[in-house]
Amino acid sequence: MEKEMKTILVIDDEPAIRDLLKYNLEREGYHIIEASDGIEGINVALEQKPDIILLDIMLPKLDGLSVCKRIKNSMTIPIIMLTAKSEEIDTILGLELGADDYITKPFSVRELAARVKANLRKYEVVSVAEAKPVESASEEKKKESKIVVGDLELDLDKFEVKVRGEIIDLTLREFEVLKFLASQPEQVVTRETLLEKVWGYEYFGDIRTVDVTVRRIREKIEKDTSIPKILITKRGVGYYIATN
Repeated sequence: MEKEMKTILVIDDEPAIRDLLKYNLEREGYHIIEASDGIEGINVALEQKPDIILLDIMLPKLDGLSVCKRIKNSMTIPIIMLTAKSEEIDTILGLELGADDYITKPFSVRELAARVKANLRKYEVVSVAEAKPVESASEEKKKESKIVVGDLELDLDKFEVKVRGEIIDLTLREFEVLKFLASQPEQVVTRETLLEKVWGYEYFGDIRTVDVTVRRIREKIEKDTSIPKILITKRGVGYYIATN
């Protein structure tokens, strides 16, 4: 059976960038649709429901950060931000925004294609999990679908996190980071390993992505982020989940 072609929406006001992405991503087997400003981007996204969005930050009519937030409020879809300023990572991966990834211009088309593939794969896994009928799960399976470490509880079927019994609202990426760490408590995991296993990159990307995401998780699950008790940093190495 032939694999369904995935659709990528490119929202960028520079025709040269759109043409470059269209040419190269079509060669990778994707269908490309385009928008040249923020308002058009939202309309095209809601009407055509692409599989993933490449979204520039600097857009006319409505900036990319606002576009991302509006689309995420209406659709469950991976969004990769295109930015000319690497220092904007903190804003891009912000709590209220929900962007899944970012890449700084000028970028390698090969690197971008790898990130597109990784983000699509991550969402496909989530979609399959959400589509499973609840009644098909046995009691044993239900037990396996939960990870409990100290005050932290993850429900892998519901993609839900509780800390001291309180439900915490995490983005998909934040949930995946916490899940990977909580599945091996007290084991220190390097930033590079998290990039490879959670983001799906087959190369070492920008490890600041990991640091910012971890900080965002801490802001949600820790009582005092200056003295974290759950998600701990092993200086110079990486991160781990404490068991007590």
